[in-house]
Amino acid sequence: MAKVQIKVNDNGSLRITGDVELLDGEGKPFVTKQTFSLCRCGLSNNKPFCDGSHKGRFQSIVRAPSPETDEQ
Repeated sequence: MAKVQIKVNDNGSLRITGDVELLDGEGKPFVTKQTFSLCRCGLSNNKPFCDGSHKGRFQSIVRAPSPETDEQ
């Protein structure tokens, strides 16, 4: 099975790449492509998908923590 990638875009969406199944709260599937973006700001008119409504209206930059180094 191929690895799925989820990228947290600066000031924007969650970019999903890979073979995933996206379900609503009742377990019904959404139609998706191999790559799609999910809304993270709550402003999209096409939820759960991103429609670009965040531009200039949403700020969030998330970074993964740096790996800790072994000091011996």
